[in-house]
Amino acid sequence: QVHLMESGGGLVQPGESLKLSCAASAFSLSIYAVGWFRQAPGKEREAVSCISISGDTTYYSDSTEGRFTISRDNAKNTIFLQMNSLKPEDTGVYYCVADHWIQAVQTLCTISGPLERFDYWGQGTQVTVSS
Repeated sequence: QVHLMESGGGLVQPGESLKLSCAASAFSLSIYAVGWFRQAPGKEREAVSCISISGDTTYYSDSTEGRFTISRDNAKNTIFLQMNSLKPEDTGVYYCVADHWIQAVQTLCTISGPLERFDYWGQGTQVTVSS
């Protein structure tokens, strides 16, 4: 039973853009704060961006602020990550997560631990930025 499924990853050149999607099934995202994390080979998982239930509050890591935009469409039960001006260091597997109890976006994005600590998490989509 899949709860969150990411899509939209791929291979792009530096400077190009990608838009990731994360669709929820079997539950409503509308009561969950959600976020995107990524993990590069040999590196620890890091937060990319998180968004509040209402969509009014967002959090971005220092490395993605100004280039990435997180959004949500509760009617479509989907969250998005628009990634512009991609860099090779953005390469990694991107995961979306949802949590009902951690609603402060900065907390959601900065809390440590495995993805399994969140209520729901996806299987990830690969993003590769290379010339």
